[in-house]
Amino acid sequence: MRTVRQVLESKNPEVHAIGLDAPVIDALRLMAEHGIGAVLVIEQDRLAGIVSERDYARKVVLSGRSSQQTPVRDIMVGAVSTIGPDDTVPRCMQMMTDGRFRHLPVLEDGRVIGIVSIGDLVKAVIEDQQVELDQLQRYIAS
Repeated sequence: MRTVRQVLESKNPEVHAIGLDAPVIDALRLMAEHGIGAVLVIEQDRLAGIVSERDYARKVVLSGRSSQQTPVRDIMVGAVSTIGPDDTVPRCMQMMTDGRFRHLPVLEDGRVIGIVSIGDLVKAVIEDQQVELDQLQRYIAS
């Protein structure tokens, strides 16, 4: 069973983050620039929250607020579920399904070391299934 550490090793390790007081427009630009759907909110080297495109749509656009005037702290999710590098892919997928979110920050010793998305996890599952299928086909053929 693949671990989060293995998933992180197979993807771009860069973590994109923004400060609490940054305007929402800066978070949106960061997401657009890197083709991602969420950024972590970091305050004094600690995870303070996460902000996603969904948060923007629901808490800025639908509320008629200004992206330039609204600070990230006003729309972020502060109570963030996190995982460790030794957690398994199925556990992460279950957490995301139960919590109805798509991004999980990875913490080790209280420090952010990465983030995994539902896409990262689905990719890992598909790769593992392909390896298993190949092994079964080789076994049957031999």
